[in-house]
Amino acid sequence: MAQKHAFAKNVQIAGIGLFVLALGIFTWSLTASQFVLNEQALREALNNDMHWTHVSKHVAAMKGQTWPNSFAFISALDAALKLAQEDIRRYVEQEMGLSPTDGDYWNAILQDYKRKEVRFPVAKASSTGLLPGNTWLFFALSIGLGILGALMYLLPRLRELAGIKNNGIWQHPLTARGWLGMALGAWLIGFYLLLYFYPEHLVNWVIMVDPLSEALSGHPASQWFLYGFLYTLAILVMGVRMLIRYRHNRYQIIRTLSVMFFQTAFAFLIPEILVRLNKPWFDFKNIWPLDYDFFFEQNLNQLLSSGTLGIFMLGWGIALALVGVPLFTFLFGKRWYCSWVCGCGGLAETMGDPFRQLSSKKLRAWRVERWLIHGVLVFAVVMTALVLYTWFTGESRVLGLDSYQVRKWYGLYIGSWFAGVVGTGFYPLMGNRVWCRFGCPLAAWLGLVQRFRSRFRITTNGGQCISCGNCSTYCEMGIDVRWYAQRGQDVVRASCVGCGICAAVCPRGVLRLENASADVSRRATELRVLRICPGEPVRMEA
Repeated sequence: MAQKHAFAKNVQIAGIGLFVLALGIFTWSLTASQFVLNEQALREALNNDMHWTHVSKHVAAMKGQTWPNSFAFISALDAALKLAQEDIRRYVEQEMGLSPTDGDYWNAILQDYKRKEVRFPVAKASSTGLLPGNTWLFFALSIGLGILGALMYLLPRLRELAGIKNNGIWQHPLTARGWLGMALGAWLIGFYLLLYFYPEHLVNWVIMVDPLSEALSGHPASQWFLYGFLYTLAILVMGVRMLIRYRHNRYQIIRTLSVMFFQTAFAFLIPEILVRLNKPWFDFKNIWPLDYDFFFEQNLNQLLSSGTLGIFMLGWGIALALVGVPLFTFLFGKRWYCSWVCGCGGLAETMGDPFRQLSSKKLRAWRVERWLIHGVLVFAVVMTALVLYTWFTGESRVLGLDSYQVRKWYGLYIGSWFAGVVGTGFYPLMGNRVWCRFGCPLAAWLGLVQRFRSRFRITTNGGQCISCGNCSTYCEMGIDVRWYAQRGQDVVRASCVGCGICAAVCPRGVLRLENASADVSRRATELRVLRICPGEPVRMEA
């Protein structure tokens, strides 16, 4: 027995070593190439002959040069494009006689957004050397080896008892905001910053998954394909961890398999296959207002011009947001989406599970949560109203607000910074549901229905509660479940995602996830704790 235990421990240690090695190779691979300007790619990215006439003069000095990394290459390319940008502006003003007040002026010049847009495709086409010539080798040594190492660490845990064991989570450097957690958080934050704002520095990773993208969609990979692939991979691998850890709980097994399936099939494979069939990329499980750009004109125009399937997709999205959300939330609570279907929730429940105890249970955090999440919902509704007004009328300004500027603000501050950089990068710092708890507008919409018109609740048997605190500790949404359990009150909170972990870790079976139509209006107010004193009648008491 001791030998088997020692062997399993050695396998886990080897798995950790392989994973760390793979992560190191994966990170280093960003530097495993050189850059030689691909003029054809630059010309295609500009897609403007007049712009190319001026740009070609300034990039001529870059011919024949080799840059050791993407930062040096992008710096040289951007300097040349800025010079060309000024030449084009002078030409447009002096030779064409246009001024900034003319409608054609902004279409004629090389705008800043276009100069930034060309960086990624040009950097990708200009990458040469070690990695581009050995794509599958780097894929195997980084991603493949990482999967192997993770499984070698996880599978031996089948020998351990199932469930949470409180074995050092508040002392471990990864799960207690220690140095390892800080390092992981910094890596994740850095990844999201590059992904959203500087994707030209991730081109080696994108090249690594090019063959997979070509096989699925018939197109080269973009930074968003890379993101979708890594996102899905994280849910699948860490989903194995969830299945092992909670294998004693049927609800957790089915819920984990559900998020793994929906992410892999509906968020990753089906959209890519649709593109291969010349149909719009579409995630059938993504719902407005989480899918905040669903009503943007480019998406509406694409769906309406894609025939019967496109119109079905449009109707499907509207029906889910306006009919599906209130109906399913009334029947099952917000768990039907947040804990069973949603990709954000899927990543939080799998990759983020080791950090769930870090969510703040303080009253102040709850107050901030309510203001923030409902503020984001209002922001999303106002933005969508402005976008639809612009789509129907062609006018962008309403009551002093510019719809294009408002959607830009939302995409930058909510879609990029909040949902991505903070929402995932802060897992090791603030718990695994930062975005779901404080920012997701769909979670706010689902929560409003759950709080007032849903049959779902977590029932409590306060007479058996021993106040161990497991339920509150592991509540990822910052709910002090023990406070309710001690009073025998049903837990009815708009923020509850119905993950069921509080019930899974309760040693006394005090908590149950239930759906019932009876006493919906008063279920969170009645106290059901019995107090028995000698010589006194039995009474209900808080």
